[in-house]
Amino acid sequence: MIRFVWVFVVLLCGSVICQAQKYKDPAVPVEERVEDLLSRMTLDEKIAQMGMIRLDEAGKKGLNGIGACESPFIKAADIAGISAVSKRFFRDSTRLGIPPIQIAECLHGFLSHGSTVFPQAIAQGSTWNPELIKEMASVIALEASSAGVDQALSPLFDIIRDPRYGRVEECYGEDYYLVGEIGSAFVRGMQGEPEQTRKRIGTGKLICTAKHFAGYSAPVAGINLGPTSIGERELRSSHLPAFRKAITEANIYSVMPSYNEVDGIAAHESKFLLQQVLRDEWNFQGYVFSDYGAMDMLRYFHRTSADRKEVARKAITAGVDLEAPSLECYASLAELVEDGTIPVSMIDTCVKRILRVKFKAGLFEKPYASPEISRQVVGKASHKQLAQRIAEESVILLKNESSLLPLNRSSLKSVAVIGPNADQVQYGDYSYTKGNLSGVTVLQGIKEFVGKGTTVRYAKGCSISGEDKDGFGEALDAANKSDLIVFVMGETSSTLSGIGWGDESTNKADDPNTCGEGFDVTDLNPYGVQRELLQEIYKTGKPVVLVLVHGRPWSITWEKAHIPAILEAWYPGEKGGTAIARILFGEVNPSGRLSVSIPQSVGHVPVFYNHKPSGRGFYHSPGTKEKPGRDYVFSSPDPLFPFGYGLSYTTFEYSGLQVSKKRFGPDDKIQVSLDVTNTGKRAGKEVVQLYVRDLISSVSIPVKQLIGFAKEELVPGETKRVTFQVSPDELGLWNENMQYVTESGEFELMVGRSAKDILLKEKIEYIE
Repeated sequence: MIRFVWVFVVLLCGSVICQAQKYKDPAVPVEERVEDLLSRMTLDEKIAQMGMIRLDEAGKKGLNGIGACESPFIKAADIAGISAVSKRFFRDSTRLGIPPIQIAECLHGFLSHGSTVFPQAIAQGSTWNPELIKEMASVIALEASSAGVDQALSPLFDIIRDPRYGRVEECYGEDYYLVGEIGSAFVRGMQGEPEQTRKRIGTGKLICTAKHFAGYSAPVAGINLGPTSIGERELRSSHLPAFRKAITEANIYSVMPSYNEVDGIAAHESKFLLQQVLRDEWNFQGYVFSDYGAMDMLRYFHRTSADRKEVARKAITAGVDLEAPSLECYASLAELVEDGTIPVSMIDTCVKRILRVKFKAGLFEKPYASPEISRQVVGKASHKQLAQRIAEESVILLKNESSLLPLNRSSLKSVAVIGPNADQVQYGDYSYTKGNLSGVTVLQGIKEFVGKGTTVRYAKGCSISGEDKDGFGEALDAANKSDLIVFVMGETSSTLSGIGWGDESTNKADDPNTCGEGFDVTDLNPYGVQRELLQEIYKTGKPVVLVLVHGRPWSITWEKAHIPAILEAWYPGEKGGTAIARILFGEVNPSGRLSVSIPQSVGHVPVFYNHKPSGRGFYHSPGTKEKPGRDYVFSSPDPLFPFGYGLSYTTFEYSGLQVSKKRFGPDDKIQVSLDVTNTGKRAGKEVVQLYVRDLISSVSIPVKQLIGFAKEELVPGETKRVTFQVSPDELGLWNENMQYVTESGEFELMVGRSAKDILLKEKIEYIE
């Protein structure tokens, strides 16, 4: 009897304690946990949740809680150790035991030493393979979460509009539909399927952050952080749809406003973006995480606030929930409450959003990170193999005159590998290194592939942007002694990039960073004397294969006219050299397609495919130097290579286009089907692209818009039936009253290999 009473008392006390601290019970619904915890918090504790510190600062500043902590850029296992100490401090040694959200950069791999480096985002977009990117994001989440990371500051949903802009490499492409598909796949892989994440984040998954909201990638003059001069209709039509997909369909947990201003209003003080669109129209349930230092920029950069107190008022009123990387402006919140400028309920709203995410991410119950487990997970062989697969699907064959590629290893006795990026890994920004020990260069990849049967000669020839030609002689000697030349030109990006931080030690005098965050350019031609060296090698009469390893589209007009074979490899990740070698020698059939149009020159910018009817001139009489014309006098306004373009080692034929309905209404969905046949002699992957145009519209709209694509693998002689589903919503526009509607009338469906190469067409009619 005594034992029974004792057990009863223990259970009763446990129940009372559990009820007393309801927020610590994972069985309690999230909203109840949020309300319970918020009711216990002081104003200072609430404000602390709206700030951020470095991960290793826990316990050093007398903090009694913090919203987020930033992972350092060191070995993943070491980060895991620091994470465990930091989170244990907050959970066990602070009054309420609220753990921080551990933040990390995960653009194309977890930003830590030893983690797998995947191809840069522009290369990911060039795969046109959302499922492959979903798999990659899941691996990145696994590696990062093993080090205690809870939230990734990725992916980007910006669309490419100006290749002068250095952050082009971080974008998936120029088209919002493609960006939305690839970016949402990234979210589903990293954060989890929305069916799951509406309840909570699963084990080994990360909170994702949609960046940069909005219009950030279209700055005036291509200069980072520059103002964006677009109207609301263009913003809604082109720059917001990819974000909308991530929020309403992929259920992304966090949104980061951009540094820029749109039509005079900076994103971090924009009620239109952060309240009207994000919360009211899209019903976003996550939290808004400021870009690093962006709030204080309202004071000293945009000059729209007199002091940090005014910044805090504007930002919280607009809807910014957490200030990164530290509490500078939001340190004034208590004063704003005390003097009656803002109600405490405004702070409560922000803190609720942050706490809701913390509970859904399981931060109060998560096991602490383990260095031992992190060592087992990070950089696994299978992860590196995936990086290679993505590289192989991202490389684009731009030209292949007389079928020079693929090369025949058995008949090729010698090859010269020349150029500044021939024996140098280039990963792009938001990577931890560009040391060759971390990955495979093109030279290494070729040597490993051909073995001892082929002589491989190497000469750097020149630097990326320097004017020194002393290396020309060695390069020409290697070229003259070889049967074929692989010339690898390109650029280099900063590592550990970001506003106010970065690895300046990589910015060598003869090899300065030329791409990435804050590295914008005025010229899209190859830098330095790279083209001059290539021209000298071309004069040898030897066959030349050009491989481009860089982060932005280049105006390779001379190269297109003279070099027989060209590969666009972007920044192909740590297994890039292996992937490129396998493509050069036919082990892999290239299947990458351009996710961005390549301009003829910087004067042609912008050149995106979905331009307005008036966007390519009126006279349609393009000129040349020999025969001047109009639209332009000495040039065509067309891109050098169009969006969606890419060659293969085999050929494909399209036929049998059918639509399930020629006339349809608001409740209908149309099936669009066609046959694709591999008519060549090699297995290959084809990217089938579906475009649409509203033939007559109440406001001007693009001449065509991508609304579907499918990447299909076919063996020689095989035919596959490819089917797309089209809903009326995909045919809509923002009318003169700024309402999104689908207007009655005729639409033209177009299927092709690229935006320029349309093979099949069919008209349909929508009746409201």
